[in-house]
Amino acid sequence: MKRKVILISKKSKEQNQIDAVLSKNDYESHLIESIESLDIHMTDLSCNCVIFDLDSVNIDNRTIRGLTIQYPHIYFLCLSKDRFHPELKDAICYHIFACLTKPLDYDELIYWLRCIDIETDSNSLNKNDEKS
Repeated sequence: MKRKVILISKKSKEQNQIDAVLSKNDYESHLIESIESLDIHMTDLSCNCVIFDLDSVNIDNRTIRGLTIQYPHIYFLCLSKDRFHPELKDAICYHIFACLTKPLDYDELIYWLRCIDIETDSNSLNKNDEKS
């Protein structure tokens, strides 16, 4: 079963490259252009990771915090050419699983996605043990 990832970005060239890398590594990616359409995709898909391209999508601390409350089982990653985002300090400290800089190191992206997979699998096992 392929793991599903949602990428929120408006830069189609980058989307296509990321999509190819994810597909090659047994991830199914769904590309959307705005946060507003995230709710629709979250109900249709069973994914465990959302990646924000901070260079093409406007987002603030409050929105990210709201998403983590609404979807506590989802891990959020960010991509950006800038190393620092002081306006997102709180979200990055408390709600974002990892921030990746551009140009994107695809090995690093796959590393973080595998960490999420391990964490997700571990949480699933713990919940199953509690039910027993």
